[in-house]
Amino acid sequence: MSTVLTLTGPAEHREEVRKSRFVAQAAPIDDPAAALAFVATVSDATANHNCWAYRIGGNYRYHDDGEPGGTAGRPILQAIEGQDCDRVVVVVTRWFGGVLLGTGGLVRAYGGCAAACLRLADKRPWVPLLQAAFDCTFAELPRLRARLVELGATVSEDGFHAEGARLTVQAPAAATSQASAVVSDLTRGRVALTWAAG
Repeated sequence: MSTVLTLTGPAEHREEVRKSRFVAQAAPIDDPAAALAFVATVSDATANHNCWAYRIGGNYRYHDDGEPGGTAGRPILQAIEGQDCDRVVVVVTRWFGGVLLGTGGLVRAYGGCAAACLRLADKRPWVPLLQAAFDCTFAELPRLRARLVELGATVSEDGFHAEGARLTVQAPAAATSQASAVVSDLTRGRVALTWAAG
């Protein structure tokens, strides 16, 4: 099974295909709202088409923005999938140059521009995180935070109450059993973590 990748930051690629200008822009995203916000930000109102696609796990969408159905958004999505990318959005903007490309030409232009942009982008393996929330006392808080961070987890305080704090911890799946053991030990067995997809 190949490693799932995501981008470390935004990427861009420009090319010309039979007098039409294409600009592909890609970015890492965490949810559909972030994907659509990126599309809105980078779309150019002066262009003829701003076609896009995103994938977040099993959740994906694509849009042809006026190009013939299946000739733009779907090839962009296939470029994302073809490079084993996840949590990625790609927008390909086209300024029409006067020469019709035909459906095959459009598929190659949109898919090829998106694929070239992703090939040039800096990528890293995407590690899914699991999340758990629990209550601890003020006395337990500093040691819990320090020990969990040592395991590669992130810890955030969701609020305080009379006895202590409500914490949310996110950790890579490989570290959850150790994190559970740390929390159980430091709370003297009072807290058993229940992990869910973060």
